[in-house]
Amino acid sequence: MDSDNEVVSMKESKRRERQSGPGRYTSYDVEALENPDSGIGLCGWLLVGLSLLLMLLTLPLSIWMCIKIVKEYERAIIFRLGRILKGGAKGPGLFFILPCTDSFINVDMRTITFDIPPQEVLTKDSVTVSVDGVVYYRVQNATLAVANITNADAATRLLAQTTLRNVLGTKNLAEILSDREEIAHSMQSTLDDATDDWGIKVERVEIKDVKLPMQLQRAMAAEAEASREARAKVIAAEGEMNASRALKEASLVIAESPSALQLRYLQTLNTIAAEKNSTIIFPLPLEMMQGFIKH
Repeated sequence: MDSDNEVVSMKESKRRERQSGPGRYTSYDVEALENPDSGIGLCGWLLVGLSLLLMLLTLPLSIWMCIKIVKEYERAIIFRLGRILKGGAKGPGLFFILPCTDSFINVDMRTITFDIPPQEVLTKDSVTVSVDGVVYYRVQNATLAVANITNADAATRLLAQTTLRNVLGTKNLAEILSDREEIAHSMQSTLDDATDDWGIKVERVEIKDVKLPMQLQRAMAAEAEASREARAKVIAAEGEMNASRALKEASLVIAESPSALQLRYLQTLNTIAAEKNSTIIFPLPLEMMQGFIKH
């Protein structure tokens, strides 16, 4: 709970810093929107009274125009004479509006998913790549999503494309290919901070695909093939070296016992006979060869 409170306080402090400039809402913009201090004035109350009287005179027909229903995943922002009604978003369930002075906007609170179109990005090492992704977000505060931005969905989509290009422009090609999770986390943090004033919570960002130019793909494939060939040659050389060491040790063992060579001859004869060859070579006994070896 303490960590959650710290995160909320940090976001609130950032929001206050962003809203300190001219033309911005103050730090209590949410409270000001949901609980306005100034009323609608005498003329406004007069219009509200006339609307209420009209509704009473046209009962029970007018009741169908006054009762509205919002679903579990929706919230309704009610405007009375252009001002947000005190209490903020309504719903889910039933709520009442006055037919002449009130209007409302439904806001979907479910998680929304959209694809980031492929973006041509020039990396830090001057390589052009095409990168696309997917973003998951939801409306966290329906009042801010209606009052502070014209079209929250379109604004979030455009901001996601710009953020993708800005983040990837500071990375090398190797970092883009290997550190996708870090790039996605950086994009999520940037988008979440930027859309906080709009009442939007960016839940997740994922990098879908990184497309390289064909020439670069061929160059990387050739480099990978050359690396594999080099490793294969090194492994083959190590195998030859180990085999030569084993043969040397075997020759030393055979040299210690003359009968071992004769057994090797017999084993070779058995192998040749199993292959059904028409010509069979019989090795001579070693004792017969001793005289020739001495001369």
